[in-house]
Amino acid sequence: MAAVSALLLTAACGGNSASDAGSNSKGPILVGSILDATGPLNVIGKPNIDATNLAIKDINSHGGVLGRQLKLISYDAQSDNAKYTQYANKLTLENKVSVVMGGITSASREAIRPIADRSKTLYFYNNLYEGGVCDKNVFNTGPVPSQQLAPLIPYATKNFGKKIYIVAADYNFGHISADWAKKYAKQAGATVVGTDFIPLESSDFGAVINNLQAAKPDVVVSLLVGGNHTAFYRQFASTGLNKSMKIVSTTFGDGSEHIVLAPKESTGVTVAFPYFQELKTSENTAFVRTWHAKYGQDYPYVPNSAVTVWNGWHMWAAAVEKAGSLDRDKVIAALESGLSIDSPSGKVTMNPGSHHVTQNVSIAEANDKHGFKVLTTNAAVPPAYENSVCDLRKNPTTNKQFTP
Repeated sequence: MAAVSALLLTAACGGNSASDAGSNSKGPILVGSILDATGPLNVIGKPNIDATNLAIKDINSHGGVLGRQLKLISYDAQSDNAKYTQYANKLTLENKVSVVMGGITSASREAIRPIADRSKTLYFYNNLYEGGVCDKNVFNTGPVPSQQLAPLIPYATKNFGKKIYIVAADYNFGHISADWAKKYAKQAGATVVGTDFIPLESSDFGAVINNLQAAKPDVVVSLLVGGNHTAFYRQFASTGLNKSMKIVSTTFGDGSEHIVLAPKESTGVTVAFPYFQELKTSENTAFVRTWHAKYGQDYPYVPNSAVTVWNGWHMWAAAVEKAGSLDRDKVIAALESGLSIDSPSGKVTMNPGSHHVTQNVSIAEANDKHGFKVLTTNAAVPPAYENSVCDLRKNPTTNKQFTP
């Protein structure tokens, strides 16, 4: 991993520790994570936890930050937003960590975000989401609709047809993402013929299957989340619908659905992500080798969210080095300088105004080997919507989520 870390930290420049935000300047730097080791969303939470541990180990093995080791304090929120609130308070008020990273669903992010704001503790949200959060204290490394749906919908309409049906998780991520899908469908000259919202706890898609059989769309846009929703793909294939319509998704694979499902149930599902294990770069080759040496039997395939979590930790570490301090305002200024790291997914650059990242985005198709075939890659895709509505350098007091 030495080659990977050397590249990751090229963006950082050395500096002497200044304000340490209440930390012992000679002891370890306390950092915090809240994710789902248990609960319905642990299919995403567990690899994110392992990515966090791997990132902390990697940073520490290369000298830590400001010459100090990182000490991780982590909590299992059990897919319970009340626990996200409880542990965010604990990390910021009792443990007094220098940064909090975590959250999977948008609801869990919104449980953490106001607490981090009030305590003036820097917060990184590293998961894909519906976009639009504009908050001086928050930085986002996951992809947003202008990086996933914006290329995926036109690709689908060009290659599969212009009659679209949306199936989405029934909470703010699913509803807002569905609005984005409708907007991009209209721009592509497509027609949305139906939309279904499914509770996270539901694994019965009988009514949805009936609706799809009646509507006969060319394309199904899946915005489903978590282990329970994996049942959709199995039921979809068992009825033979995969022979008459195509699924495109911004979430499929992030919960290892392509590993859990049989190839006949998953092959052909088309997705858009910044990261795929199949990417042929020296950074990714080194990262995958290290990941599999550590977690190979648990995760035969590295999910996208594991890499966006990895990116969050290394982006923060590079910013602290550049700032020469743990002082929140100085670290924010470093992040807003247009900081870049070289990641397993390619070059990742923090946008100064929006606090979202510009990154490569690939469109890929699930294959019959529990992996993906990368079809096309767009380099340096900006978070276009967030950049257009959010400028936290000019308007630092903005604190809202913009929606389409």
